[in-house]
Order: sequence, then structure tokens, then C-alpha cells
Amino acid sequence: MNISFLVVVGYIIILFCISFYARKKASTGTTEGYTLAGRGLNTSLITVSMVGLAIGGAATIGVAEQANKVGLSAGWYTVAWGVGSILMGLVGAKRYRELNVSTVPEMFEKFYDRKGRIVGVIGQLIIQLMATSIQYTAGGAILSSLLPSVFTLKSGMIVSACVFIGITFIGGMWSTGLCNFFNVPLKYTGIIVVTLLALSANGGIHNIALNLPDAATYFHPTKGLGLPTIIVWFIVMITECFSLQGAVQIAFCAKDGDAARKGFIIGGLLMIPIGFLAALLGIVAKASYPEVAATMALPQVITSLNPLLAGLTLAALWAADVSTACNLLLGSATLVSQDIYKRFINPNIEEKKLMLMTKGFVIILGIITFMIALKASGILKMVMLALSLTTAFSIVFVLTLFAPSICRKNSAFNTGLAGIIVLILWQAVPAVRVVPHVIYAEWIVCLAVFLITPLFDSTSIKSGIEENAA
Repeated sequence: MNISFLVVVGYIIILFCISFYARKKASTGTTEGYTLAGRGLNTSLITVSMVGLAIGGAATIGVAEQANKVGLSAGWYTVAWGVGSILMGLVGAKRYRELNVSTVPEMFEKFYDRKGRIVGVIGQLIIQLMATSIQYTAGGAILSSLLPSVFTLKSGMIVSACVFIGITFIGGMWSTGLCNFFNVPLKYTGIIVVTLLALSANGGIHNIALNLPDAATYFHPTKGLGLPTIIVWFIVMITECFSLQGAVQIAFCAKDGDAARKGFIIGGLLMIPIGFLAALLGIVAKASYPEVAATMALPQVITSLNPLLAGLTLAALWAADVSTACNLLLGSATLVSQDIYKRFINPNIEEKKLMLMTKGFVIILGIITFMIALKASGILKMVMLALSLTTAFSIVFVLTLFAPSICRKNSAFNTGLAGIIVLILWQAVPAVRVVPHVIYAEWIVCLAVFLITPLFDSTSIKSGIEENAA
């Protein structure tokens, strides 16, 4: 009997049991109960939800993939995530919760205008759909390496997609929070234990270094990626923590502002070290299995260890990938149901019907993101590209909060549109790439557009965030 297969089946059963329990907690008949957990998550659930969102496929499989190529410096990815979460906790989480809105585009219309909301939902959907799609790739990599006789990469992606969609469909945000309460401790325990065993089984860092093409670079804290790339990661992750619908929606779910603030800060602290452990496993894979594809680096190392431990660890990583995907998928469905369907198609829809529509969008968007995933390559590269678009939304939020006097009616629309145009030009016209990364272009252009708008628009916004929150 295949131990790893039994572990995976057991995990799936547990996750669906949690989801059905979550459905009872979300069974208020309202969209808010489904998408925002009735705004009832305490500090602990906010913490594990943030960790679950951050430490998924990109922070484990993706970091190990990058470390397999450049070394230990790939671990800075989760440090950047952690710092972003901490800053969001200190500055934004409590204020977001006190706004009593459901989406970032809804906030845009509340303080600016309808077209600001439109450009907001377009930009957010681009980000969310791309970020969700890479979770299928990571999930498929885990299952295909864990059970190569059962899954190929593609069939593993299909099973992952079915679980992602199913769990989200059943219990909404309560599913995500409660599943993370189960997944996060197991995921951290598994990665720590596997890292120690992998280092020991390969003779320690000294012996591993002997089998690397450039050990000095592989074990250097920054040289592999270089400081410019690491700085880009920090800029991107801090930016997205303030405006990505998946992250901000967690703040909306908190029972109060203090729970949101504390949850983001504690979650950020927990994120910081885990990336370097995943990076170490990617380095071990490079030394031990130099011919293995980089995406399969982390799963390959784990499966070389004790079968039961390998099964538990990879299943925990896969379940963590589930948690990240569920949060992002639910965020996308919330955007479509609230900011498109209810706002522009059927404003008078009953709450019960809107909740059913939201569940329908979970299925539709799940299929769309799976199709995107089939074309995806380079997990962290795709994440960084997609998340750079959050720059426009972060600028709008921060300046609305701290400098409402310079905010004008068209500021949100102009800035959001500028962000989308920059991303399109960056991809379509290589000649515009005069800075090292698109995130720099996003910040320069979006900030300039926001600051220039008052020269052509004299209509002030309705009121500042602090006044509306009060």
C-alpha cells in the first residue's frame, strides 16, 4: 500500500470535512457570511489566513525552484512578504477593517467615482487571476513528485484545481481560515524537520557545497540574486500587502480593527524565516539531483526521505498551496460578484441569490485560472510581474489616508489606468524597459500621474478615509 497516497487521500478528506463544517458557520444566507466570514475572524484566524496566503506554492516550490538556480538568496522572498504584512498591520489593516467595504474597487468608488471602481476591478482581476493560476502549477508539481506512478504534472494540476475550487465553493472564507488553522502548524513543522533531515542525509552543508558548481555564490545571502532584485521583491511585496484583494479581504474579515492589526503583524513575523529553509532544500536538490527540473527541486528532496515523513510534508505543502489558491480564488469571485454583477448588472439582487452567484463565479474563475496555468512557467517571475500592478492601488490608498487634500475625483481612475498601461507596454514594447524591473516603472508613472491629476482636476474627493471610518 502506498503510504504517500494514503496520506494525500487523508488530507483531502480532512480538508473537505473542515470545509463542510465551515459551511455551517457561513450559512447565514448572506454574501458577507460567505466571502468575509461574517466579519468574525479573530486574531489567530487572521494570522493563519495571512500565513496561508503568503506561504503557498510561490513561497515553497517557487523559492526552491529559484534557489536551485541562484542559491540561498531566494529565501528573501518570504522576508519581503513578512515585512509587507507587518507594515500593513502597523499602517493599514485596522483602517481597512473600519471602512466596512468588501473590495478594494468598492473603496475606490466610495471615495472617488464609478470609473475609478471600474479600472480598479479590471486591475485587481488581472493580478488575482495570474496569482491564482500559478498555484495550480505548484500543486501539480507536488502531487506528481509525491506520487509519480499516479500523477503527471498535468493530472496533478487537475486534481489540485478540483480541490481548490471545491473547498472554496463549499465554505468560502471560513473554509480558508479554518483550513489554514490546520495547515500552517503542519506545514512549518514539516519544512523544519525535512530541512534538518535533508542536510543530515547529505553530509551537512560542507559536503553539499562540494557538489555545487559555485558554492560561494549558492550560500551567499545576497550574491545569487543580487541586491537590486531583492530590493524589487521588497518593493513589490510591501506594495501588494496594501492593495491586493486577497490580502486586503483578510483585513475585511476581522472581527475588529485590533484583530486585523495584530493578525497581520504576527503573521508577518512568522513568514520571515520559512523562505530560507525552502531555499536550503532547493540547494540540496541542486547538489544531489543536478539533472532534475528546477520546479521539481523541493519535491524531489522531500520524497528522498522517510516515506511517511515525505508524504506528510508534501501533503502539508500541497494543502498550503490549497489555502493560498482558495483565498485568491475567493477574492476574484468577490470582485466579479460585488464590483461587476451587483454594481452594474443586477443592483437589486437578493443576498441569497448573490451568494449563489458568487459560488458560480468561483467555478467559472477556477476553470479560467486553470487554463492560464497550463501556459505558465517560472513561478516567482510570474508572481512578481502580476503583483507589480498593485502599485496603483497602494498609492491611491496611502495618499487617500495621509494626504486627502491632494486627492481629486479622477485620481483613482487615472492612476489605475496608468498602472495597467505600464504593465501592457512593459510586456509588449521591450524598448520601454529603461529601469531594471516593471515595479520601478509602475511607481514612477503611477505616482507622477496621481500628483499631476490636481493640475487638471479641481474636484476634491468626498472625504478622507479616517473621517469615513469614524
